[in-house]
Amino acid sequence: MFDPVCPSGLSPIRVGDKWAAMIIRCLEEGPRRFSELRIPLRGITAKVLTASLRTLERDGFVVRTVCPGPARHVEYALTPLGRSLLEPMNFACAWMEEHWEELLDAREAASPTG
Repeated sequence: MFDPVCPSGLSPIRVGDKWAAMIIRCLEEGPRRFSELRIPLRGITAKVLTASLRTLERDGFVVRTVCPGPARHVEYALTPLGRSLLEPMNFACAWMEEHWEELLDAREAASPTG
């Protein structure tokens, strides 16, 4: 999913925008800072990441926490609702792996150069 050559955009099942599922996966192991999210999400701009995080927060999937102290920072974490998406996402990923070639063939056939 995080591999630059992986066309995860082929997934017919989406939560939120193009980046939402990948952000949710990044938060699967626990809270992360904004800068920590940008590492695995290499192709995302700061503006788009901010917008995606705000949408996920608005929809109740992610919580934003300001951590006090001398090195004040913000962390993002999955809410219980956000965690409830992990299992359906696993099923969607398994389905996509099983039908990968068909999805690629259909995309190629529908492209103007295909």
